[in-house]
Amino acid sequence: MSFDVSSDPPVDLPFDLAFDPGQQAIADAVARFCADRFDDDAVKQSTGAVPRDAWQELAGLGVLGVLTPEGEGGLLEAVAAMEALGRAVFPGPLAATFLATRVLADPERSRVAGGSVLVSVGSAGLWPFAEQAGVVLEIDDESVRRVHFASAPTPVDTLGGETWGRAPVVRDADLPDAAAGLVVYRTLLAAQLAAMGRRLVDDASAHAAVRKQFGRPIGDFQAVAHPLADCAMRLDAAATLARAAACYRDAGADAPSRRYAAAAHVSACQAGLDAAHVCHQVFGAVGITLEGPVFHVSRRIRQLASTAPGPDASRRVLTSCMNGEAAQ
Repeated sequence: MSFDVSSDPPVDLPFDLAFDPGQQAIADAVARFCADRFDDDAVKQSTGAVPRDAWQELAGLGVLGVLTPEGEGGLLEAVAAMEALGRAVFPGPLAATFLATRVLADPERSRVAGGSVLVSVGSAGLWPFAEQAGVVLEIDDESVRRVHFASAPTPVDTLGGETWGRAPVVRDADLPDAAAGLVVYRTLLAAQLAAMGRRLVDDASAHAAVRKQFGRPIGDFQAVAHPLADCAMRLDAAATLARAAACYRDAGADAPSRRYAAAAHVSACQAGLDAAHVCHQVFGAVGITLEGPVFHVSRRIRQLASTAPGPDASRRVLTSCMNGEAAQ
């Protein structure tokens, strides 16, 4: 799917969408935190559960509250953090937390940003991290509403190793500013997915450089190198769309930010899934073993790509945006 950006308002965006020094400092600090506090071994051992101590430490760094009035950050700062968290495959409801800090009011917003309350964002009766969540939000079409469990959730195993839950809910009224909240949510899901996918491609490329067949590294063969290169380009494109959506959102350009966020989400979901498929082929059987070097990455990609509201909802947003422009 393509879309025309020539009608976008003249917002001053940096051509390369590179992070400024402050945003890069956020990304670097989060990357160091993940390397020091929650490395790959810890991610594998967590089996998808939210690591509460590390989650509280992440909140203590100000990451989870960056979009609150107290955090004084913009969506591009959140993208910088999310790219680092995605590359580290840090577990937990990250994009859901940022959505909640955008649509909830105090004091609940402060508790979420402070890491003491976990958020579940779902739909159709299926709720991520249901047993651990203190705030539950339902996405219905382009609305977001607060809901409460009518009965204890029934645990459901998932692709990503996380324990979700099924439960009926009692619905409150729709929350205000859902449109802006969903721009945040889709943009950060896309940034997270693109970063995870690029991590997977980088690991597969390193493996292809040393794994030999017929006396040569398998990365020398076009049948291995070209699909990896294609994955890298598509993931970089998705990451670029996410940064553009963030720039437009921070500039107050609502229509293009909504369109770019939807495009980034669709692009990242497909590119991430394709990267998981290609990289599994590069690694062979070891790529899909629990104790292997990359399965903890690819299983999270598959999980996030199916997280509500899903890429089909973002495609509908794109179609609506393009139809609206055509009507004008």
